[in-house]
Amino acid sequence: MTKKTSHESDVSFIQSLAELLRENDLTELQVKRDYGENDSLNVRVSRQAPAVVQAAPVAVATAPAPVAAAAATAPAAEAPSDPSAHPGAVTSPMVGTVYMAAEPGAAAFVSVGTTVAEGDTILIIEAMKTMNHIPSPKAGTIKRILVEDGAPVEFGAPLVIIE
Repeated sequence: MTKKTSHESDVSFIQSLAELLRENDLTELQVKRDYGENDSLNVRVSRQAPAVVQAAPVAVATAPAPVAAAAATAPAAEAPSDPSAHPGAVTSPMVGTVYMAAEPGAAAFVSVGTTVAEGDTILIIEAMKTMNHIPSPKAGTIKRILVEDGAPVEFGAPLVIIE
């Protein structure tokens, strides 16, 4: 009976994991709890973040559009939906953390107005403790930087716009 009593806390444990997932904007958590030699609990809690991330900008862009039309210009209203559809958008090839410079305190790889050649490093994405240099897919000028240094990114998220 003591084993059943110790497992009654599993439901609240799983609910706590789900709260951690939501509060910290994570996409997945996996935990193993050992109770004894042949008694353990493996829990994996996950959610589909890309669907939520894509749905939120649509709702934000649609709701304030009538109010913002008087206060903002037309290009500013188009900005939220424009980056991913822009032909010069460079998208993230992986999930990770963006770094705009090789190390803290160093100069950024690029800034708005920087001219880049095809293959030049435009930023770094850290994934699983590996620093992945993201090369420019084409030559051009950096028109917009859509991410902040140290920010998390999802696969396919627009990073910069090169024209």
